[in-house]
Amino acid sequence: MRLPQTVVGTDGSPPAAVAVEHAAREAACRGTRLRIVHSVDWVPPPGIATALDEAGRRALRESGEHVLSESEARARSVAPDIDVRTTLAKGDPRPVLAELSREALMTVVGSSGSSGITSGLLGSVSRHLTTRAEGPVLVVRETPTPGGPVVVGVDGSSPAEAATAFAFAEAAACGGPLVALHAWSEWSVPPVPPPDPTLRYAKAPGELQAGEERLLAELLSGWSERCPDVAVERRAVRERPRQALIAASRTARLLVVGSRGEGGFAGLRLGSVSIAVLHHAHCPVAVVRGRENGSQ
Repeated sequence: MRLPQTVVGTDGSPPAAVAVEHAAREAACRGTRLRIVHSVDWVPPPGIATALDEAGRRALRESGEHVLSESEARARSVAPDIDVRTTLAKGDPRPVLAELSREALMTVVGSSGSSGITSGLLGSVSRHLTTRAEGPVLVVRETPTPGGPVVVGVDGSSPAEAATAFAFAEAAACGGPLVALHAWSEWSVPPVPPPDPTLRYAKAPGELQAGEERLLAELLSGWSERCPDVAVERRAVRERPRQALIAASRTARLLVVGSRGEGGFAGLRLGSVSIAVLHHAHCPVAVVRGRENGSQ
């Protein structure tokens, strides 16, 4: 049986180095192989001599091998017992990593790369993967809080169900508590006609809150039986989801969200909440798109 993989992309930058260490720890607690990927994309200037072209390719290849060697040493320094493989790929790293994500348990990247040029606060590779990868993508933004919980956003949608499954698996494998966060407002709860038409639609004080707490309990039904060793805290908060999740990320070791965007354009493949937490969360963020067969 082929060992599942945790894939991490690196370009040798400091954010990528942090991502490699995080991926190594994930591989250790998840029991997967770690595959470290560095991609080189040599495009010679027009009219360059063949000898210079070959020299440029050789130098780029040697530099890539050095990046991979250092990254492997870094990974083994934090998780000495894991199975580490390295891949020196050719071409744009975005489609390379997206293709590898098809068979990966998760794909890990830093929030920005060596160029230091980002769109907003998210690098081009991490932005591409969170919209195009087929499996979960973990973007390492800041150093997580040691011993902090895994926080997952729960709203009853299909992507949130996939995120919940990933979060429970993470907490069960790597230890620590889990916080299931459900944010709501009067605008997110559809009005229900009263049984007596003469009565107002207005709810009694606390009735909406109680209803949302019941909904959260229903959405988590069965998970405690499947993962009995995971301590779960349910939070139903009256707040906008992005603000609630970003606030919760301050003390979390990982924030997990589902990607509920739609459409063929990359910008529409992430929901607004996912985009917000990827740019502003205070801990690593896992975006879970799920798979066509529904497995994680």
